[in-house]
Amino acid sequence: MSIPTFQPLDRRTFLRGAGTCLALPWLEAMLPRRAHAASNSDVVPRMAMFYFGTGMNMRQFYPTGFGVDAGMSRILAPLEKHRGRFTVLSGTWLDHGGGHDGAYPFATSIARGEKQTVSPDQLAAELHGKQTRFPSLQFSVKRGTGFGSQVLATISWNRQGVPLAAENDPQTIFNRLFRPSTEQQRSQQSDEFRQRGSVLDAVLSDAQQLQHKLGHADRQQLDQYFNSIREVELTLRREIDWADRPKPTPDLKGFGDYEQAVTPEGNGKFVYDTYAKLMYDLIALAFQTDSTRVITYVVRTELAGGVYPEFGVSKGYHELTHHGNDPKNLEELAKVDTLYMQHWSYFLDRLASIRDGDATLLDHTMLGFSSGMGIGHSKDTLPTVLSGGGGLGIRHQTHVQLKAQTPVASLWQTMITKMGVEVDGPFQDSTGVIGDILA
Repeated sequence: MSIPTFQPLDRRTFLRGAGTCLALPWLEAMLPRRAHAASNSDVVPRMAMFYFGTGMNMRQFYPTGFGVDAGMSRILAPLEKHRGRFTVLSGTWLDHGGGHDGAYPFATSIARGEKQTVSPDQLAAELHGKQTRFPSLQFSVKRGTGFGSQVLATISWNRQGVPLAAENDPQTIFNRLFRPSTEQQRSQQSDEFRQRGSVLDAVLSDAQQLQHKLGHADRQQLDQYFNSIREVELTLRREIDWADRPKPTPDLKGFGDYEQAVTPEGNGKFVYDTYAKLMYDLIALAFQTDSTRVITYVVRTELAGGVYPEFGVSKGYHELTHHGNDPKNLEELAKVDTLYMQHWSYFLDRLASIRDGDATLLDHTMLGFSSGMGIGHSKDTLPTVLSGGGGLGIRHQTHVQLKAQTPVASLWQTMITKMGVEVDGPFQDSTGVIGDILA
């Protein structure tokens, strides 16, 4: 007599019929048998890093007291209902922060103008990206990179120290994640794959012939060039591998209208509240469908923007940070920061509402945010918060006092360690993982 074996459903199981393709929601049948025995070894971890440019009003940011029962500050009051799911980290600093170049060292600890290195999100992407359509995604309120200016639009850097461009259009992101390609688009894509492959082959052939004619320094430069080409090759192969796999079709009930989405560079119909929710929902959808496990998001850039008409304040965000101790400026600054935390609370609501295994998506996702400065352009009074990850071994304390000048890199090291990334030797300027928040 044969004994039937337990075969878990693939997490990307689709229902097909009548020319449509619908991704299944999470089902217990997708878990291996050992997961049904209360093991969390098959939990899929996710992480996201967020940058709030130009600091915050730190005078009304930190909770009162420390520990789980710390009192909520005015700015963090919207997070009260999520107590136990986040921790404010006092004592963090950014060695090269304190000015308007803070987005450059934010994820790498390397100052603007110096050769950048790989950011922690990309280390996690190297480990988890083989299982997802997109190894990582870069979001921002500003499209592109902004590289070379103070208004940097990305905090993600590859191994060659090249910034990875961010996207700010919710409709573009949604289409990339979920919109099926037409027959014409697939045909064009196939032609593009062949053309790009031919160009890469020709470039590599010419470069290899040139290499023996160069000196040591030029060969090193050429090696970096080879690495960049190999990265493009890997991206091309990934696109080819995933081209014929159907994109997921998420259930959008209760979500916003991505067909009518307007970008910040759009027209007078732009409303930040609508935009913020669309962007945060995209992160939730990308994680829920396992389209990626790693995301970065520049929520607010340095210098430019940060305040919108519906906020009802008298000045731009940067101008408000130069408050001169004027009570009105400080009040308006706190008002704006509170609005951003209302959106953050909405984001946590969304993740907490999505089931993921025997827990929620928020339990299996670590979200770290901070800035390149605090108030008064301080680099050692930063608005640093870790949210989520309770199912990954994060033990939230509401408010923790760290040792003075604990590098923000320690938070990144803590997060990537929980993503399964092995750190051999020193990691940036980190002093090690933050043990106070580990179970």
